[in-house]
Amino acid sequence: MSKQNHTRRQKADRHPSRARKLAVSPDTSVSDSSEVASRAGAVVFLLAVSVLAFGVVCGLWLVTLHSVTVFTLLTALVATLLVSSTLHIAQQWERVVILRLGRFSRVAGPGFYCTLPLLESGAARVDTRIRTTSFGAEETLTADLVPLDVDAVLFWHVWDAKLACLEVEDFVRAISLAAQTALRDAIGRASVAQVAIRRQQLDRELAAILNEKVAPWGITILSVEVRDILVPRELQDLMSIEAQAEQHKKARIILMEAEQDISEMLAEMDGTYAEHSRALQLRMMHLLYESVKDTGGTVVIPSDFSEVFKDIDAKDLGKLL
Repeated sequence: MSKQNHTRRQKADRHPSRARKLAVSPDTSVSDSSEVASRAGAVVFLLAVSVLAFGVVCGLWLVTLHSVTVFTLLTALVATLLVSSTLHIAQQWERVVILRLGRFSRVAGPGFYCTLPLLESGAARVDTRIRTTSFGAEETLTADLVPLDVDAVLFWHVWDAKLACLEVEDFVRAISLAAQTALRDAIGRASVAQVAIRRQQLDRELAAILNEKVAPWGITILSVEVRDILVPRELQDLMSIEAQAEQHKKARIILMEAEQDISEMLAEMDGTYAEHSRALQLRMMHLLYESVKDTGGTVVIPSDFSEVFKDIDAKDLGKLL
């Protein structure tokens, strides 16, 4: 196993961009930091409430005993901690799973919510917005034993924060690994041509498989999109030759079908021209004209001068003479 891991590490070092692309982890490199939502407002609010609680305790102590001691500061600090552990704010897209003495209590949020100090705690904050996860399958064998590198992206969201936190330890990583496994299985059941051509069917198949798997976790797979399929260079050349041969075959078939149609039409026209010889002559003259009208050429037809007089009677010829 250590030797295999060392080999994979060397391949990743030689191809860092490829390793990053096929890594099974959420792709956050394309996110714009200026568009990422911030929790600064909630933090400032809780900080202001804590400072206010500290000031109120110190003020009450000063009004009552007319002095501030170390015990007063400790009491104010404890009160501040209790207030900060009681008052909370969840963003619009957040759901907070609250446990009471280690057992599930409720799902809070969005907005303002309270917890019992020392008894209740927020176990997890779950983002319910649509998320994207990039995953891939590297050198996965197809049904015809061709290694492929496939890169895909997964769109999903959490619709039940309780199930996502209680049913699976790390649902983000679990979804990534499940997507990679499903992709490898789907590639292994199809040939390289089917994987390359039937991309949309592969997307739908992966989405259905993953939805069935992650539904008990309170998660829905919206879509799976295969972004890139890398075929070995040697196989690309062979597939190109095969495609060219297939196109040549189709062209020959079309040419033969055209010749067959022309021969059938000529067979029908043969009967017509057999009964009307002058129509055949006119057709020949028309074809001759079509062949020289664009080039401006001259057609020379050899003939015998005596043929002009073959249909003239002898009497008429005598009169002419």
